[in-house]
Amino acid sequence: MKRVLVIGHDSYIGRAFEAFARDKYEIKMCNSHNGAWEKIDFSGYSSILHCAGIAHVKKIKKELYEKINCELAVRVAQKAKNEGVPHFIFLSSMAVYGNHRGAIYHNTPPKPATQAHDFYGESKYRAEQELNKLAGDVFSLSIVRPPMVYGQGCKGNFPRLVKWARRAPFFPDYPNQRSMIYIDNLCAFFCEIINNKKSGILLPQNTAYVNTVEMVKHINPKVQLIKTFNPLIKLFINRVNILNKLFGDLYYIKKGDEGTYERVGFEESVRRASDSG
Repeated sequence: MKRVLVIGHDSYIGRAFEAFARDKYEIKMCNSHNGAWEKIDFSGYSSILHCAGIAHVKKIKKELYEKINCELAVRVAQKAKNEGVPHFIFLSSMAVYGNHRGAIYHNTPPKPATQAHDFYGESKYRAEQELNKLAGDVFSLSIVRPPMVYGQGCKGNFPRLVKWARRAPFFPDYPNQRSMIYIDNLCAFFCEIINNKKSGILLPQNTAYVNTVEMVKHINPKVQLIKTFNPLIKLFINRVNILNKLFGDLYYIKKGDEGTYERVGFEESVRRASDSG
């Protein structure tokens, strides 16, 4: 049985992976705080899944993003390489593409946002660049850039959307396409990476693109869909951040060789995730 070390004991994704895959691998969870990871012997592990990081925390200086999201990841990877671990998985983010809108291809160059207080994507991309310097024949590197992750107990935009959708009497019927991934599907993707030692830039997502209107309708079947505000949404969608997050297009173009890692379909995933919200 393969041994997998997960860095990020408090990480939502890390904890979900441990619960999902504990019968598939021998998994050890490691705290990234206070140098706990430095005391662990990495030798003997098949893969290290690095989930430690901070995301979109207000009033946090750029230096702290850099220290936690970039410098820590590189130090862990260097120790892994020095101690003979053959495979390192870095949890990056779609945020490395910054304010990109519409389709993202595998060769779309990252361009992290640089506005004040939005250092998350920049720090993740810096980590990717430094980690690539360590990659080679004896040290395989997988860089995973998931879109928005949702699931039972998740934080961020999805639970806010659930609360809003449950209370909303109506919602704009505005078409859009977004890549998202349900937590169990992401965990299954990690298993595929570990089993096949997939390397390079990896862009996981649910099989189907998500339409925000569809999602809201699944959360609250009684909501009334209206098109009255569509002209205003179209006019301001690129100027108002909340409109862009709700109704803008942002999706990965599927290559066709990503594998079959979806375990839970869209409707069931929304039901499970919103029931827990």
